[in-house]
Amino acid sequence: MSKDQPIIKTPLYNLHVKLGAKMVEFAGYSMPLQYSGIIEEHIHTRTSAGLFDVSHMGQISVHATSFDIAAKALERVVSSDIQNLDAGSQKYSLLLNEEGGIVDDCMVARLSEEVAHAHANEAGALQLHIVVNASRKSVDLAHMRKYCGDTVVLVPRDDRALLAFQGPLAVSVMEQRCPEVKDMVFMQVAQFELEGQPCFVSRSGYTGEDGFEISVPVSYATTLAEHLLSDTRVRPVGLGARDSLRLEAGMPLYGNDIDEHTTPVEAGLSFAVGKNQRQSGAFLGAEAILAQINEKRVPKKRVGLSLEGRLPARRGSEVFLGEEAVGFVSSGLFSPSLGHPIAMAYVPQELAKTETNLVVAVRANRIPAKVVKLPFIPPRYAR
Repeated sequence: MSKDQPIIKTPLYNLHVKLGAKMVEFAGYSMPLQYSGIIEEHIHTRTSAGLFDVSHMGQISVHATSFDIAAKALERVVSSDIQNLDAGSQKYSLLLNEEGGIVDDCMVARLSEEVAHAHANEAGALQLHIVVNASRKSVDLAHMRKYCGDTVVLVPRDDRALLAFQGPLAVSVMEQRCPEVKDMVFMQVAQFELEGQPCFVSRSGYTGEDGFEISVPVSYATTLAEHLLSDTRVRPVGLGARDSLRLEAGMPLYGNDIDEHTTPVEAGLSFAVGKNQRQSGAFLGAEAILAQINEKRVPKKRVGLSLEGRLPARRGSEVFLGEEAVGFVSSGLFSPSLGHPIAMAYVPQELAKTETNLVVAVRANRIPAKVVKLPFIPPRYAR
């Protein structure tokens, strides 16, 4: 971010200050790092319900005269099969460049036909709703406009805020205001009226816990957050615990664990490359990605590491096999749930097998580490 650019405040900024949050700059936004403490907020989300402000993330509506047109246009630039996306569901996907690198990871949702037409503009119905990372949203929008063609219109939804509501008790809190949510399962999405306001609600999140992401009109964001927080089971949670929760869940963070020089196969995200996309090979970067899939060979691989002791490894820490540097840590911290340090790292494919013993350099220390299966914490999604 340029020093000349002002830091942006989300619609919930005043509420964060009121709640005593420690505010920090993140991706050009003033965001809450923590309220009561990172470990406390982390544990509360794993055991009860945590509310996160993720309004800094980008929301983009895809308008076209038909769903098929919108889906085909988007499939030129993402890894997933979009044409077979059912109404009322969403997919995790990857925006790709011509070399097969990851421009961003995103969620792509298809709402019901009724909702799609209710949100139509002059370009057509709202065929798809995409959520992208805060640091990449201007890059993503330009990238999609370049490659999707003129059959679709991409509209940044600056009129909407985004809340993540995560934890095992999130559904019981939500259903008091919207009973229909209890019937949703993981990766379903719908529009519900929350106290008269139209909100896009998906049963998803980035913590490994059951929960929801709620796209809400900006004018109603603070009111909704305050209503949820009025329940004693709910606490506000900041970026610190969001990072530790997503790492325990084995989920990559753009800019740390994935970037434009990393392919989906190297990142362990081959599941996001759709079957139809593999068969057609008509998406950006297909040649490089499909070669890696077919040859079952990559120069590096993202792995989980379990470290001994209590000293956490941070991004950039070198990974060794004996005295030879063989990789680097992309994300790392002390796991509040497991009680020891964990990390994600990139190592050569031949060292990516579970139980492989490695060493991580942390300052002047050499910490024994073992390759473990991701995620570190089993997910608890509502399937």
